[in-house]
Amino acid sequence: MERERAGKMEITTRAPGKIILAGEHAVVHGYTAVASSIDLYTVVSLRLSTEDEDTIKLQLNDIGLDFSWPIERIKEVLSHLGSPFSSTPTTCSLETVKSLTALVDEQSFPETRIGLASGVCAFLWLYTSILGFKPATVIVSSDLPVGAGLGSSAAYCVALSAALLAFSDSVKLDVNQKGWLMFEETEVELLNKWAFEGEKIIHGRPSGVDNSVSTFGNVIKFKSGNMTRINCNMPLRMLITNTKVGRDTKALVANVSARKSRHPDAMCSVLNAIESISDEWSTIIQSHAVDDLSLSTNEEKLGELMEMNQGLLLSLGVSHASIEIVLQTTMKYKLASKLTGAGGGGCVLTLLPTQLSGAVVDKLVEELESYGYQCFTAGIGGKGVQISFDGSS
Repeated sequence: MERERAGKMEITTRAPGKIILAGEHAVVHGYTAVASSIDLYTVVSLRLSTEDEDTIKLQLNDIGLDFSWPIERIKEVLSHLGSPFSSTPTTCSLETVKSLTALVDEQSFPETRIGLASGVCAFLWLYTSILGFKPATVIVSSDLPVGAGLGSSAAYCVALSAALLAFSDSVKLDVNQKGWLMFEETEVELLNKWAFEGEKIIHGRPSGVDNSVSTFGNVIKFKSGNMTRINCNMPLRMLITNTKVGRDTKALVANVSARKSRHPDAMCSVLNAIESISDEWSTIIQSHAVDDLSLSTNEEKLGELMEMNQGLLLSLGVSHASIEIVLQTTMKYKLASKLTGAGGGGCVLTLLPTQLSGAVVDKLVEELESYGYQCFTAGIGGKGVQISFDGSS
């Protein structure tokens, strides 16, 4: 293999998280949503072991969990995988999911972390499907909180697929380049398909938005299963506040559907209004601001759209007391905010205008963290999945 001959037995990949800028919940009913990458990443380091080592190891650094499987045990359980690599991913069968679950169940999972088992299953399936039974150590670390609606599982599947494919013969890479490198367009398409199959193992029926945003980066418009990639030409920054309030996405989606069936006309108007906001968002961020004044004007428009979107989401019944606290706090600083994702807790976005001083942001963060919330600042619409051969992480 070319990269082994070049002496590059270790590679690092990173994939960004995502936020929904506009259109959450409406997208479930066939309306437009706009999602964007953020410059918070999941990083995967993969090091192939020498042939005399006979284990596949997975280290999840942020949660302090390590897993190790003897190659022979994996071969025994997943003998039907690891055959000649197929460049076209197939969906993991229910039978294989049972086999993967058996392998994961053999590991000692803390009771509080049992929800991560599906992510470990996805790892084993992607690994054996792409690299077969080669011994290796895979180390995962992430800026993204798990289960907060910031696309942590998608970033994990994308970064993992990228690392595995880099060691397969299906992608061409120049191992002599330094820094974070992009994949070729055709390779990114393949990578996205593999990541989507990993997401299916974790989530059952994902939309494909999260992994696509993480793979391709920048901004994606999504409607009725169709995705359009668009470029964000504004230097946007958001404060992301994680309320740490868990939510049941399925129940929230079901409640919106029930409200729609009870009030079809009113809800149709609300969803149409949300779609108008999504369309205007994508128009504004694609425009090039010629000077600071036009940039400031565009930021003000986006702030107003966020406030309107939040009001409409409130009318759908998906806000929460914790979200309202964030909204009231940021309003004191004359900043626009909205929930992102399913609602009912989770994360809130606050637009940080270019001219806003760092001191004001620090004061706001301090106030929000006093409620026990977690804050991140993130750039919007950056690059998608990248790879490095020189330990740039």
